[in-house]
Amino acid sequence: MRHVYSKYQSPAVSAYALTASLFFMLLASGCMRNTDSELRAYEEEQERSTMSAYDVHTVVTDSGFYKYEFETPEMHQYDNVESAYTDFPGGLSFKMYGQKGTKVTSRIRCNNAKFYKQKNLWELNNDVEAHTEKGDVLNTEQMFWDATAGKIYSDKFVKITTKGQMITGRGFESDDRMSKYVIKRPGGEIEVEE
Repeated sequence: MRHVYSKYQSPAVSAYALTASLFFMLLASGCMRNTDSELRAYEEEQERSTMSAYDVHTVVTDSGFYKYEFETPEMHQYDNVESAYTDFPGGLSFKMYGQKGTKVTSRIRCNNAKFYKQKNLWELNNDVEAHTEKGDVLNTEQMFWDATAGKIYSDKFVKITTKGQMITGRGFESDDRMSKYVIKRPGGEIEVEE
């Protein structure tokens, strides 16, 4: 049997070659670099908040009892970033309740705050003031509350005013009810007249 080769290709082979050529051309054009303006637009989209709210008052309950309560003039949630967080640029006022949810055991306020969702971590900044159930007042410029571990801590300068004295130092650690705290590097005690 003898095969005859033609210099003309069959229509099926030509359609296949044309389709493959178009596919590779489209693939190559899709691999082009983005322009600077396209990259900036994408980054701005990622940095935009996915939710914003104003004059927020929220109560968190457990088994019908108040556990926490917070108020803020402004909050913005960012979910399109690597580590999702909620920003409170206007500050935050926070109350913690006792076991039966009827008595406020401690209060915290600050001028700026962030909550990191995956870490369950609060970052409180700028003129942070905390009041304990015993009546002690803690002042610092930055404080973290790890809600999972149940602890509050800071590495910044801290001042604690009790009923009879004022204690200063750098850094502190406490349980999340602020009933037991330790100043890492105490700076001194000052007697306070009542």
